[in-house]
Amino acid sequence: MFYSPASTTLSLARFLLPACTAAALLLTSPVAAQGTGPAAPAAKTEAGNAKADDWLYVGSDIPRDTAWQFGVLPNGVRYAVRNNGVPPGQVSIRVRMDVGSMFETEKERGYAHLLEHLTFRGSEHIPDGEAKRIWQRFGVTFGSDSNAQTTPTQTAYQLDLPSVTPANLDESMKLLAGMVREPRISEAAVTAERGVVMSELRESDGPQKRISDATTSHLFSGQLLGDRSPIGTNESLGAARADTVAAFHDRWYRPDRAVVVIVGDGDPAEFARLIEKYYGDWRATGRNPAQPDFGKPDPKAPVARAIVEANQPVALSLAMVRPWKKRIDTVENTRRLYMEFIAQALVNRRLENRARSGGSYLVATVEQEYVSRSADVTMAQIVPLGDWKPALADVRGVIADAMKTPPSQADIDREANEIEAFLRKELENARNEPGARLADDMVRAVDIGETVTSPQGQVDMFAAIRASATPQAMLDISRAIFSAPVTRVVLTTPTPVDGGDGALLAALAAPAMVRDDRLTAIKADFSQLPAIGKPGTIASTTLIPGLRAERIEFANGVTALVSNNKVEPGKVRVNIRFGTGNRSVAADAPNLLWTGDYALIASGIGPWGQNEIDQLTNGRQIQLNFAIDDDAFELSAESKPADLADQMKLLAGKLAAPRWDTAPVDRLRIGYLTGYDLNDATPNAVLDRNLRGWLSGNDARWSAPDKAQIEALTPAAFRAFWEPRLASGPIEVQLFGDMASIDYRKILGETFGALSPRAPLAPPSGQNVAFAKHVTVPDLAYHRGEKGQAAAMTAWPTSGGLASPRDARGLEILAAVFNDRLFDRLRAEQGASYGPVVDSHWPTGFDSGGYLLVGSLLAPKDVDRFYGIARDIAADLVANPITADELARNAGPIREQVARASTGNVYWMFLLEGATRDPRVTAAALSIQDDIAAVTAADVQRLAKQYLTPARQWSLAILPKGMTLADASAAGAAAAAAAGGR
Repeated sequence: MFYSPASTTLSLARFLLPACTAAALLLTSPVAAQGTGPAAPAAKTEAGNAKADDWLYVGSDIPRDTAWQFGVLPNGVRYAVRNNGVPPGQVSIRVRMDVGSMFETEKERGYAHLLEHLTFRGSEHIPDGEAKRIWQRFGVTFGSDSNAQTTPTQTAYQLDLPSVTPANLDESMKLLAGMVREPRISEAAVTAERGVVMSELRESDGPQKRISDATTSHLFSGQLLGDRSPIGTNESLGAARADTVAAFHDRWYRPDRAVVVIVGDGDPAEFARLIEKYYGDWRATGRNPAQPDFGKPDPKAPVARAIVEANQPVALSLAMVRPWKKRIDTVENTRRLYMEFIAQALVNRRLENRARSGGSYLVATVEQEYVSRSADVTMAQIVPLGDWKPALADVRGVIADAMKTPPSQADIDREANEIEAFLRKELENARNEPGARLADDMVRAVDIGETVTSPQGQVDMFAAIRASATPQAMLDISRAIFSAPVTRVVLTTPTPVDGGDGALLAALAAPAMVRDDRLTAIKADFSQLPAIGKPGTIASTTLIPGLRAERIEFANGVTALVSNNKVEPGKVRVNIRFGTGNRSVAADAPNLLWTGDYALIASGIGPWGQNEIDQLTNGRQIQLNFAIDDDAFELSAESKPADLADQMKLLAGKLAAPRWDTAPVDRLRIGYLTGYDLNDATPNAVLDRNLRGWLSGNDARWSAPDKAQIEALTPAAFRAFWEPRLASGPIEVQLFGDMASIDYRKILGETFGALSPRAPLAPPSGQNVAFAKHVTVPDLAYHRGEKGQAAAMTAWPTSGGLASPRDARGLEILAAVFNDRLFDRLRAEQGASYGPVVDSHWPTGFDSGGYLLVGSLLAPKDVDRFYGIARDIAADLVANPITADELARNAGPIREQVARASTGNVYWMFLLEGATRDPRVTAAALSIQDDIAAVTAADVQRLAKQYLTPARQWSLAILPKGMTLADASAAGAAAAAAAGGR
């Protein structure tokens, strides 16, 4: 078993790649969504050979996590249960079935996923769709608290039950067991859910799916994994009937293929009793079928493939593919996994170092995975700068160097420090580990054939493993993971390349020229940071009524909200709110807000660039994250008491002594341009880029930059925009966490209290937000994707600010009711959309700019139907009060979400942003649960009458390029006529 932190390179990708959609998609492994890891042994074998209390650990010497209790029922159902009180009152239930898309025949493609959908509709013992309503009454949010996932190797059902009682836990166990054991598989249900799944397939279709499918097919040629996407095909789904789906269920849904996991605020013995009660009498039909042969990598299959996809950026995937081997999870296996991770981290740091200094690629990463019990793969993902050949050669050269020359012990220690810091952080936070995550980790362990151990067990094992990570040992591991009997390469290109597959094969056949891109030794320490100023004096301190927090104000005007608590032992959360955020920019003025996420952090601090900062923070809990809020910019971090002083120096240094390295700005510009042509590739891409700008009446602060603006970005312009904002005020510091062992007032005084006073930036035209102009006919936008894809949106302006917090809560409930009705009509009944959405946005940083948005991805033929359904729902909400049951089913889950979140520091920090300067913030935060509880059916109708007025409504449809609304309407009429004819 093995836990790992995100690598440095992947952390960069989080900042860079949202700005470069192409790279974000291309740097995701084409098999990542399909589940990774070694296989879980067959349930029959484990149940037959293991003691009831030890089935997970058969043959393993991994230290047991004694908090878990295990058992096997006489019919073969295995279970794992444990007590956990995070959040209080919640119980998390998981049911894992050992069947996924690779268990399907050719004619059954997509059946495992379709069956997952049918299961959540209900069972033979409850009416269709009623399970969702019952769980809503228990406070469950559909889609987050109740969900499911199908991968090539498993189907897992998830239920997080808040505010559990003996009665609702028993009822929920009964419902879920009935749905898994005896789902309602009628022709009507299959027809409805087939439409939903085919909508999901349609909505995911496009160039990225074609590239992913083609890449997966090539990399795993000759194996089921190459041809068994869980979503299925239109042909197989279209042919699905109730009897064929029921046959699939009866074949694979058996007690000896089931694992039930329960974690939560209750007695594990009671959890085990309920599993026995509702799964103990389950009997299988016929014999347990043999496990499918997933196949092995075929060394005779083609090595190279060029995929031509118009308007896509150039990208490379280089895979070293080895046969998957079933292994028992032992300490030695864990040692190998950690060593493999360190070997990857060493190469990734060198690749990133090369990219930072101006290499032949924008981004390059390597990752080694055990994929779906099918292959052991080391994958290099590359986004070239210009010509792909030098990029491929350079990455191969870095890998060749890793296989030729041992790393230094210092390099090894740097990567090991990151793992150790991560594991110690997990240990310190163990008592706050949410039960839902523990349940998910157990399901994952079963799927990939691993065990679980305690956080202390992980720390102890890694301490011993680390000692074995010598240069020679790492060289041996590098040679193992970067060698393979099968090598495959895929080039994605917008236009055909000269020589096609042959040119790619020739480039791969050329000898790899060793590239020594190892980092040079860096001497960096916090004494090098320029002095911030004379430590500040405290002007006032005030306890905040109703909160375990105090307000501190320094003589320079900096305020701090501090909550010294043990909610998360050993952890301190920091949020620095400075300046005025979106309010610092005029609504109609050009701006560079879109550049801040990556480049502002990557451009450095004082004497340090990115590599120096990496060295300073290595093995420590020191972070530097950036975000833009409506009324402030934010620098945030998750630290610990021993590191807090240096953490605060780093954050204050960013404001006091920013550095302006040019390379990150150039890299950001190239990243945006690389992915620019993807911005209208699908309806979803168009929405992601443009929706917020459209809703704000094309306010420049939320409007995406066009190509000319991106091309015009220079380091000088970047600095001219951001330098005055980094120097602006006011500054509010939030410190929440375990600070009993440190003098946080002294730390604050020496950092932010020592800064010079700052003035705000507040242009008059930046203090309000408009809304899109009313239209009677939907505005139109276009995409260049599939002709069967479209999207429809409609919205009404609401309000914002802190004057009416109860109305803000009421609008959340109104949106939930609207969403519930839209889901029932558009998805559950008609199968026209996979995921319609209704959202209430009420900004607190502005007194305007709120809206209630209704939208969905769908087929062009369903655009008119969407608008008709949305119009009917809005009119009914205006005309009629909702029922008491509908209010309870939609307000209850919201109230439960708030109650669960309110046990953590993150929740209070978010709600209390700005509280040191506006007492209304604290009042609204303290009243939120009461405000939700106080919303009545009359309030919901009042808000509907106030805001859902046709005279202020805005609508927009996104259609395939060349199609008109009249064309879409005609397609809808034709489909309706055809359905009527049948």
